[in-house]
Amino acid sequence: MHTTSRILEVLYDRPGQFVWLDELSALAGGQAPLWSAAEELGRRGHRLERSAQGLRLLRPTVLDAHLAERLLPVRSLGRHVICFEQVGSTNDVCFDAAARSRGPARRESLVVTAEFQRAGRGRLGRKWSSPPGANLLASVLLDDPPDQPSPLNLEALTLACGLAVAEGIEQAEGIRVELDWPNDVVLEGRKLAGVLVETRAVGRLRRVVVGFGVNVAVAPADLPGRPAACLADLLGRPTERVELLRSILVAMDYWLWELRQGRAPELQALRKEWLSRCGMHNRRIRAQCPSPGKTKTTQQLTGRVVDVDPLVGLTLELDTGQRVTLSAATSSIVH
Repeated sequence: MHTTSRILEVLYDRPGQFVWLDELSALAGGQAPLWSAAEELGRRGHRLERSAQGLRLLRPTVLDAHLAERLLPVRSLGRHVICFEQVGSTNDVCFDAAARSRGPARRESLVVTAEFQRAGRGRLGRKWSSPPGANLLASVLLDDPPDQPSPLNLEALTLACGLAVAEGIEQAEGIRVELDWPNDVVLEGRKLAGVLVETRAVGRLRRVVVGFGVNVAVAPADLPGRPAACLADLLGRPTERVELLRSILVAMDYWLWELRQGRAPELQALRKEWLSRCGMHNRRIRAQCPSPGKTKTTQQLTGRVVDVDPLVGLTLELDTGQRVTLSAATSSIVH
């Protein structure tokens, strides 16, 4: 392991504590390598405090690839993490990486995070904005090769990734959050996180990227139609984004594995878990979806939610008695 990563691990694993310089020097192989490692950590954005007692890492930290990957208990997702200070869009970076690769050698392994996105986007062409260093912005590249026994169903994937983000937040922060159609994570009616699933054809492969954003320290004020929330306001304390990222990746890795099996029990488990976090059943809602036969216009439908199927979508019973099914990829609730 590189000296810098070794020093970072020791400092990170002792939150709030000073680590004696003698201990760190022995670990680094001398004072010169120690200070070289400290300078490198500073360039990576970590804040170190020095005193007569030694060094300590100020928390919460910046997003760090080594800390995110370290001993991550996953089958495949999250084995390769890249952290940027600034990008256009983390989803676009994943697609660019897919275009440069020659095959699915790192299938379900690439995760891209950024402290700031210049052109972040949400579902249905909406803008997703976040100030630098405040929130968790990440994307996961998935490969869906044509010879895969059970190709990923995008309806099920959309629900599963929203569920994974909700479960990850719950596991990391100990709070119960809910889901709104199709993958908004909400708490007390306020949006806490969102998920964007996009697909592009790259050669013979269908490339799938799952982007997600969690309001950690700042809640945007310009969300259309509904108020937003952030973890800092809800918890009254800072959140360690590295741990939040790790928790979400573990949950997402689990559900992706389940979906890969392509069996009815796994899909029913997904449906049950998703519905347990959603109070939409039998609720009257207004939804926005594409107009029939028109690709660039939308319509709004009002009715009662009668079912949610991971493979099909949300079934709405209109006031006329007609039942319509709304796709997770193209519909949303109007608030």
